[in-house]
Amino acid sequence: MYVDSHTHLDDFPPEELDGVLERARAAGVGAIVLAGTTLASTEACVELARRTTMLLAGVGIHPMDVTAPVDDACAEQLRQLALSTPKVVTVSETGLDFDKGAPDLSLQYQAFRAQIRLALELGLPVIFHSREIPGQPELHMEALKVLRQEQGWRVGGAMHYFQGDERAARECVDLGIYVSMAKPLLRRPDLQAIAAALPLENMVLETDTYPQPFKGSRDKWTEPRDVPLVAEKLAELKGVPVEEVERVTTANFLAMCERAGAPGRVDAVRAAME
Repeated sequence: MYVDSHTHLDDFPPEELDGVLERARAAGVGAIVLAGTTLASTEACVELARRTTMLLAGVGIHPMDVTAPVDDACAEQLRQLALSTPKVVTVSETGLDFDKGAPDLSLQYQAFRAQIRLALELGLPVIFHSREIPGQPELHMEALKVLRQEQGWRVGGAMHYFQGDERAARECVDLGIYVSMAKPLLRRPDLQAIAAALPLENMVLETDTYPQPFKGSRDKWTEPRDVPLVAEKLAELKGVPVEEVERVTTANFLAMCERAGAPGRVDAVRAAME
């Protein structure tokens, strides 16, 4: 079965969730990680994971939602949410965003560093966001530089919704960070070239699912059921059966959680997939 390592299902109306999960199960997706973006969102993700077998959660403050430093009080709330259930398997979503309208970079850097330190304390991998200014792919290196400085490699993690260049992919591998492939792999030749060259053992899969009314038809929204589409493209690029991509990327997610060291988290992932 597949793992969708990054979604925002907490943003969906409650009445939609059963259908989303049924379609995911029918597509062979066994476990889905919900990424928190604010304290309220994190609390919602944790509660959904507690109530729903196949759901897991991340705790975090998204760089686009940083409005103040992640101080001791904020970190303590994230800590307590993470400790409340073994179904919290990652610190996510954190990272850096250089896009127009993003919060002050000094706040973003402080929040990212604070959340990496929390991940080290808790023994959780860091699944992180990185968005560059168009035409400046070198900005992806900033998040990786912070992870190196803060010794984030000790717990590992994944570069979520990877859209970096070959240099960023190589730095991820060097740091023991997984490259998380999503639907951009279906349409971007530059990502396809990176994926073809990158060992399968360095990749996990995701959809970054969130409500997409801008697409018009509800059937066109990205959902966890789309993970196999990413796997099929990856299998084509690697010249291997899709079953091999499924097996390896799922094993990679489990290995990411095991490496980080928090007790019970790998068992929680396996239980979500039963």
